[in-house]
Amino acid sequence: MRVLLVGAGGVGTAITRIAARRPFFEAMVVADHDPTRAETAVAALGDDGTRFLAERVDAGDEAAVAALLVRHSCDVLVNATDPRFVMPLFRAARTADATYVDMAMSLSRPHPERPYEECGVKLGDEQFTRAPEWEVAGALALVGMGVEPGLSDVFARYAADELFDEIEEIGVRDGANLTVDGYEFAPSFSIWTTIEECLNPPVVYEADRGWFTTEPFSEPEVFDFPDGIGPVECVNVEHEEVLLVPRWVDARRVTFKYGLGEEFIRTLRTLRLLGLDRTDPVTVPGPAGPVAVSPRDVVAACLPDPATLGERMHGKTCAGTWVRGVKDGAPREVYLYHVVDNQWSMAEYGCQAVVWQTAVNPVVALELLATGTWTGTGVLGPEALPARPFLDLLTAYGSPWGIREQ
Repeated sequence: MRVLLVGAGGVGTAITRIAARRPFFEAMVVADHDPTRAETAVAALGDDGTRFLAERVDAGDEAAVAALLVRHSCDVLVNATDPRFVMPLFRAARTADATYVDMAMSLSRPHPERPYEECGVKLGDEQFTRAPEWEVAGALALVGMGVEPGLSDVFARYAADELFDEIEEIGVRDGANLTVDGYEFAPSFSIWTTIEECLNPPVVYEADRGWFTTEPFSEPEVFDFPDGIGPVECVNVEHEEVLLVPRWVDARRVTFKYGLGEEFIRTLRTLRLLGLDRTDPVTVPGPAGPVAVSPRDVVAACLPDPATLGERMHGKTCAGTWVRGVKDGAPREVYLYHVVDNQWSMAEYGCQAVVWQTAVNPVVALELLATGTWTGTGVLGPEALPARPFLDLLTAYGSPWGIREQ
């Protein structure tokens, strides 16, 4: 297997450090619009140049990405950029006849008239529209293969296959007790992506109603997270699992709730109030004349890079899938989860917990694809493939998962 990894930020760098310990691939080309970032990620591995190589590429230039895939004979493209670049990278992979893997799907657009009742363009719709093209070609696009979405979807598949006869509800629940020294507000993941998923209308799925939307931060509930994290208030947030799970897993209801905290929610609402969540450029004065800038990009530039916060960060992050239903005629309720301690991930990989937890899952998926354990054609989510091999291999990577009867 020869891999083109596009994006050498926090998650991309973590992918290289995890993959470097595994023998399943022949080469990984690490590409970024900033060649220094790609070169730094590769240099940190101490590789002799036989498996890792740095390149420069603009993720929005699909012709250049396709040419890079062909030039290095890469048969897989891994997208470690933000969701704005999903579609050009998705199309570039198809052009070059490469398998495609991402961790976040094509962007949504709210319903123009009823944004908090009806779906407009849903997350992943643009990719699923092109699924027949991938199927006819016998090619695979594995979408949403991070931690959430990704591992959470694998948990949903595992619950359906091995733990339940009937499923009433699948609810992804994400919480943490992470703190960052020296910052009152320092998101542990890309603020660009965080704004997108937290301020868009959340989507809920119900079998008798289909997909519909609610108000941001709706339906608050306190969820007790394992491994010492404890109770965290979680709210509805737009996320891919709600759009993926019902396509392959039979459940009467699917939700996603994120433990944000009152201060974080208040800050996001302020950004929305001031229009600083917008992606459309506004014109501002500059030394050389007017400059068009995206307000959201300015917010991102003003905040610390999440990948650099590891030394200041303390605590644990938990991603998991809560499932309730029936097994052998009796009610059952479980929480399948994966916890990463920042102290461990920093000591072991030099990566902060949130980016490491995101990065390990596409690497596990790549190994399953390389060995032929996972196969498929079309545009597939993680829940379309067998769960047990993934969970077994994740444990073999030194990062076990857990299950708690509720």
